[in-house]
Amino acid sequence: MQRNSNILKKTKMRSGIAMIMAIAFLVVIAGMMALMLNMSSLANKRTGHIYFTEQAQLLAKSATEFALLAISGHDRGAGDCVESTTSTYGGYFNINTTIRYIGLPGVCANTFIGAINTPESIGTVLIDVYVTSNNTLNIGNTIRYHRRTIQKP
Repeated sequence: MQRNSNILKKTKMRSGIAMIMAIAFLVVIAGMMALMLNMSSLANKRTGHIYFTEQAQLLAKSATEFALLAISGHDRGAGDCVESTTSTYGGYFNINTTIRYIGLPGVCANTFIGAINTPESIGTVLIDVYVTSNNTLNIGNTIRYHRRTIQKP
């Protein structure tokens, strides 16, 4: 009886196409994962920027109300006029408010328009609020928001 031995036979070399396909598949999957990670980080950054922009708008509204409160606590007729207020919010935002008076010539130093003769317009204020973010937010761009209102305190 003869033994079948593979030692003496010539073996055919297999092609490595399966290995090449597996490596190509892994490269495609790794590329897709990197793209998904990049898109996820961009979406996170945009969401944070939108959130902080909305917060700056709400802070500007609050600063306007605070300026009206500060104006009402002073006697404008006696020349005790509030010209500006500054504040910070959580160490993230700087809030600067500038107040200009309409129709109070000679009474307040920061009078915008002094020659108004209508009784309805005397005592009106023009309030400019500037909200600026600090670098501690780490969102890349500085958020700046300006709000101008005309109020009758």
